[in-house]
Amino acid sequence: MRKELLPVGYVTSMNEILGDASYDFWDSYDSPRTHGLRLNRLKAVHDADNLKNLIRQFHLTAVPWCDSGYYYDDNERPGKHPYHAAGLYYIQEPSAMSAVELLDPQPGETILDLAAAPGGKTSHIASKMMGQGLLVSNEIHPERARILAENVERMGIKNTVVTSAAPDQLSRRFVACFDRIMLDAPCSGEGMFRKDAAAIAEWSHDHVELCASRQWDIVQEAYHMLKPGGTLAYSTCTFNKAENEEMVGRILKQYPDMELREMKRLWPHLERGEGHFVAVLTKSAAGVVSQNMESLSTNSKLPAKSRQSGNQPPAQSALDAFLDWAKQDIPGFELSGGRPILFGEELYWLPVSEGWDWNDQQLKGLKMPRAGLHLAHLKKNRIEPAHALAMSLKRDQAARSWDLASDSAEVAAYLRGEVLSIPSEYRGWTLVTTDGLPIGWGKSSGGQLKNHLPKGLRNPK
Repeated sequence: MRKELLPVGYVTSMNEILGDASYDFWDSYDSPRTHGLRLNRLKAVHDADNLKNLIRQFHLTAVPWCDSGYYYDDNERPGKHPYHAAGLYYIQEPSAMSAVELLDPQPGETILDLAAAPGGKTSHIASKMMGQGLLVSNEIHPERARILAENVERMGIKNTVVTSAAPDQLSRRFVACFDRIMLDAPCSGEGMFRKDAAAIAEWSHDHVELCASRQWDIVQEAYHMLKPGGTLAYSTCTFNKAENEEMVGRILKQYPDMELREMKRLWPHLERGEGHFVAVLTKSAAGVVSQNMESLSTNSKLPAKSRQSGNQPPAQSALDAFLDWAKQDIPGFELSGGRPILFGEELYWLPVSEGWDWNDQQLKGLKMPRAGLHLAHLKKNRIEPAHALAMSLKRDQAARSWDLASDSAEVAAYLRGEVLSIPSEYRGWTLVTTDGLPIGWGKSSGGQLKNHLPKGLRNPK
């Protein structure tokens, strides 16, 4: 891409920021864009043959700032491989992997990803939490929230609730609730210029100022939701100072109890990546929750009966039916750290973290495209297991599984939604896997495996 094709104002501002280094920066625009994928620790890949297969097939090389991140070449297509459908990895720009590495989430914590779609940082956080604790992943735009929920499902994540709300709606419900908050702020996207012509067309100084104003609004809500002693990671994929260093300075000036712990830039002319900015800040352990809001955030102080009112009796009945089914069909499966919640005929397992539970004020009216792990559809007094449940399982947890080689015609047929042949002794719900990795359900009878892969996830025929 020639520098002459970029906005004049952008070129001028970058020359001012970088000085003599701007020559190398502009030269980077003539280099191919970078591609990366990040392995999903929830799929236990680090000691598996699947990892060796991936490295061989896609010529992977390590991303230095992320121990589960890898570069792949421009001519490779890992998004079309069955391992992608199995959630073995998430395709993510390598620079963006730095944000969660610096946030450093831990198992058992209560964490918020405030602007989470399409799910790269959410899936990264979840893989580090290893199924322990609670991750709330929020996206204000409904369609993007749907995509986020699908990616959470594909990655086999059990302990994540996907919400779709404005930041101020969340902050009224979740005051001082979160140990860590990831805020990948909506930005002017200057780091996207090599791969997104629309980002170039949208750029202007006014757009940068608009983004900075919007970011400040979101930051203020994030501050109220962060626990005393908690950690906030603020990140963007843009280069200007107004949305980066100046925003961090504004946070520190407005909130004296916030301390800058680390600030890092990845530049495309210095690192192999499109570029990213991350600032990690901590809130003083002596921070005070605002009195006019703390009544909405009583959490575990509510008595158990109050926390479990409303849908709980029918939800418990549905859970009992599901557990009866599970004893026969997925005997190795266990539930922990949560409680059932019912939406119509859909049964979910709502995750909690240690010492923290949802209260009625937090749940009332909150749009939740995915209320934790989707367990089952209730069909006329029978259980139909959800696709999300399949994706969260290990092969040996199922009473019946049918494995398909990742390079076989059969796995391609399954991913198109076709019926497969299977030995006649198989009868009932069967976990379909590829090289041992779950990709969905089938129901076997009479030598056939009826395909239960959701229609929206099927490949074109």
